[in-house]
Amino acid sequence: MKFIVSSSALLKQVQMVSGALNNNSPLDILTHFLFDIDKNELSITASDLETTITTRIAIESKEKGKIAVSARLLSDMLKTFGDEPLSFTINPKTFGIEVSTGQGKFKLTGLDGNDYPKIPEVTNANFVDMPSEVLSQAISKTLFATGTDDLRPVMMGVYCQLSPDDVLFVATDAHRLVRYKRTDARAQNNVSFILPKKPLTLLRNIVGNDEKVRIDYNDSNAFFSFGDVKLVCRFIEGRYPNYEAVIPKENPNKLTIDRSLFLSTIRRVAIFSSKTTHQVKFKITGSQVAISAEDADFNHEGNEVLSCSYEGVDMEIAFNSKFLVEMLNNLDTEEITMHMSLPNRAGLITPVGMADEEDVLMLVMPVMISN
Repeated sequence: MKFIVSSSALLKQVQMVSGALNNNSPLDILTHFLFDIDKNELSITASDLETTITTRIAIESKEKGKIAVSARLLSDMLKTFGDEPLSFTINPKTFGIEVSTGQGKFKLTGLDGNDYPKIPEVTNANFVDMPSEVLSQAISKTLFATGTDDLRPVMMGVYCQLSPDDVLFVATDAHRLVRYKRTDARAQNNVSFILPKKPLTLLRNIVGNDEKVRIDYNDSNAFFSFGDVKLVCRFIEGRYPNYEAVIPKENPNKLTIDRSLFLSTIRRVAIFSSKTTHQVKFKITGSQVAISAEDADFNHEGNEVLSCSYEGVDMEIAFNSKFLVEMLNNLDTEEITMHMSLPNRAGLITPVGMADEEDVLMLVMPVMISN
């Protein structure tokens, strides 16, 4: 079995799918790429059983067959070439692979491609078509807020709620929460599921601009298709927390401020905060907000005063600066509004001037003010 392929084109494709691999997999074959040769087309698959990604590339061949190729060896080898044709010769009996170039030959041992775990297929599925820009924004706006606690696996993914009216994405780690909604993407029926962080990270990195992403889904898996790429992932099982219950409805105190200025000030002041709590304190009076932080153990302190637009009573409230920086960094409007009620209740951050079809709300829990 033989085929010829461009080294640079092959490298690009194997790098795209390699994020699905688990190098510590107990199954040796899952540290390999599955090559499925079908005449002038090569399908490349990587999987960890929970997430599977497949892409296609044009080749020169007249044959059909499957072979599992060591992902590490192949990737390391391809990185050393420029753009040149590579000739692969595969022995279907021994699964030996010989790669020939104009200057030399390289031999490696593969595995029987028929032993590769079967890729889940779309059965009894509904679907939704989503612009790639919508999917990319939804992932970028929510993924950073997912949890890392293995004891609460449902919070380690992004909750997706699809309906004929809109699509909604939610992520929380119990300290912060992001709710992202789009009305320019709709599903055929009402459905909800929890997508793991790993496939969403892969999608964010590989989905192109101006593409339609088809999402098929059944009771256990989601199937993403766009261009020459197909990604399958298993849902996180379990019931997602009632996120609406933690969003305060009455927030009479509203601070509107320039996002970039606010972000850079928090970053600067937070340098002087406690490395344990990362606390920054806001003292809001009139049209000014004083932002301060201190590390009592080392007698470090930072203070800045910013002008703002404020409606409400004077108040002092403190937050974890790392959470605020991540949230503000994942917004792109010129101004944001912080909605607050009491120093011990969650604060809400919303962007000012977003498009009508897009809605984002970010919630962050306060921290106890240290004196």
